[in-house]
Amino acid sequence: MRRKRREPGFDTLSIHAGQEPEPGTGAVMTPIYATSTYAQPEFGVDRGYAYARVSNPTRTALEKNLAALEGGAHGLCFASGMAAISALLGLLKAGDHVVVSDNVYGGVFRAFEGIFRNYGLAFTWTDTTDLRALEAALRPATRLLYIETPTNPVMRVTDIAGAARIARRRGVPLAVDNTFMTPVFQRPLELGADVVIHSTTKYLNGHSDSVGGALVLNDPALAEKLRFVQKTTGAVLSPFEAFLVLRGTKTLPVRMRQHEASGRAVAAFLAAHPRVKRLYYPGRKDHPNYRVHARQASGFGAMVAFDLGSLAAARRALNRFRLFTLAESLGGVESLACHPASMTHASVPEGRRNALGITPGLVRLSVGLESLEDLLADLKQALGR
Repeated sequence: MRRKRREPGFDTLSIHAGQEPEPGTGAVMTPIYATSTYAQPEFGVDRGYAYARVSNPTRTALEKNLAALEGGAHGLCFASGMAAISALLGLLKAGDHVVVSDNVYGGVFRAFEGIFRNYGLAFTWTDTTDLRALEAALRPATRLLYIETPTNPVMRVTDIAGAARIARRRGVPLAVDNTFMTPVFQRPLELGADVVIHSTTKYLNGHSDSVGGALVLNDPALAEKLRFVQKTTGAVLSPFEAFLVLRGTKTLPVRMRQHEASGRAVAAFLAAHPRVKRLYYPGRKDHPNYRVHARQASGFGAMVAFDLGSLAAARRALNRFRLFTLAESLGGVESLACHPASMTHASVPEGRRNALGITPGLVRLSVGLESLEDLLADLKQALGR
């Protein structure tokens, strides 16, 4: 009796999926194929590659790697996270309707309201943590349900499986931004999502030296439509950027486990600090969506937000940090501090920001891989007694 082949573990996939030794030289690392075109051996015949906007071996390796990590069949890589999201919206037409989590990355709000609405698309911004409100927001013209979970920056958590059941019942594809959790902690396709979105700039790359985006999915027909958008509009990931992300995914599981360990400790410190008026971290049992997140994810990540009550208090803390670097972005080995209201979410109208909890006093941390004792010491001196 033939024994069933054992599937490789996640840590093994992160190192090997999509990455065979280069056949010409045996190079273990996927080469950077810095070419714009490919020689064809004879008329009408190619070796699987014809023009680099359409495909590139380095990018193909990364696309296969990310698909394997998310448990998907198809991966597509783009020049940025917003390019990936724009490609997804490129499947829609005038008159189509999209239901969106009301708290998402500010660049998504800017693109949807500032660009895609001009093309005749309609958007309903909804608290998708409330599944009844989510279902009520769907219309006959709805063609996409778009959620972030946890959201950026106030860490609201949507029940992915519950949202997927509603979407499937109504015949609407569900797209989930998994940038904060990564497939190490959360696998939306396994919970019923149709498309997973990543800013590869963040944890997947992990070293703050690359910008990119990705879509992962199972449906071959939908993948073919997205590939058409990818090759036609051309916002593709360069070979060098793909190489950098491939380097990053090799250490992704190890990094994420340490990120989360320090993230939990930082959240615990902030929860006990008298200057912190409110803490946003899904790994705290007093978080309103803690049970939902614990059910659908295996970890809580290292993104932590907290409100100091005023712009003056936030400015004082941000200017006092020594180890946490004041900068946009997240997910790198270094710890970053951000003021969402004036940085990542400045394009969101002030009234909407305040209603979502993105107040002038809100600070967002991306907890890095420095020694935990050093991170806590920096927080202590920055916040004061």
